[in-house]
Amino acid sequence: MRAKQKQGRDGGLRRPAALALMLLLCLGAYLACGIWVSYFYPQVRTFQVQAEGLEAGVRLAVLSDLHDRRFGGDNAELVRLVEGQSPDLILLAGDILNGYSQGPDTLLELAEALTETAPVYFAWGNHELDYLAAGTSDLTAELSALGVTVLEESFVDLTVNGAELRLGGLYGYAFAMDDYNTCSPANMDPDTYAFLTRFQATGRYKIMVSHRPDSFIFGAASTTWDVDLVVSGHDHGGQVVLPFLGGLYGGDQGFFPTYIHGIYEKDGLTLAITSGLGTQKERLPRFADPPEIMVLDLIPA
Repeated sequence: MRAKQKQGRDGGLRRPAALALMLLLCLGAYLACGIWVSYFYPQVRTFQVQAEGLEAGVRLAVLSDLHDRRFGGDNAELVRLVEGQSPDLILLAGDILNGYSQGPDTLLELAEALTETAPVYFAWGNHELDYLAAGTSDLTAELSALGVTVLEESFVDLTVNGAELRLGGLYGYAFAMDDYNTCSPANMDPDTYAFLTRFQATGRYKIMVSHRPDSFIFGAASTTWDVDLVVSGHDHGGQVVLPFLGGLYGGDQGFFPTYIHGIYEKDGLTLAITSGLGTQKERLPRFADPPEIMVLDLIPA
């Protein structure tokens, strides 16, 4: 009789242990899957933007934050996915390489291949600026030789499908680094202030590729500058995406940022923020955050 009672107690102990082990295995599988998908399963996500004043539809493909990653030889998988979307323009929104990269091969191979699909425009991220400061190579000349247009505090006027666009690029903050992040000309960087003043002086639909969404969401920027659409990356969709909570971290926005991925409206300004394609090795791994090619369909409003 005692032996049977002991076996019953042992069986009772084994069941919670087996359940705990099963839960740990399920958690491990969930974490492994979340990381694997975030590194090896690029997705195309399409968003519609109501574009007031636009006379015809325009499709944009946006790539950001590759950080020297490769999806297939010479990034053939990315090129194939972009080509399949038949974009009118391709926007590279910065951090395609790393500031410490030994050379620009990954970036140049991708950019050259993309030019066969549509015109390519490149706006610097912080890593391109670090790369240029290190003097590793002259990215502007190298990209220009491939037919890529580099936009850094500069813009071009385009007519696409009959739609008149002004497309610009700006890495810096669109406000002054004073106590209130004002847009006072006395406090702002004079070159940035002059560029934004010139940029907004048009009746065309105005698109600014600005690597950091932070450049336009803080202070008086969104209420001061007449920009229709800001296209950004930088924050990697929050890097780690938690159930019900969203992206964990977003640059200047800190933890659990508001402007992290997708389409947002702020004071009449539309922001399109991609979670990008990669990350730096020294950062937290991406989790539940698939690499993204963002496609923007600009719809005449």
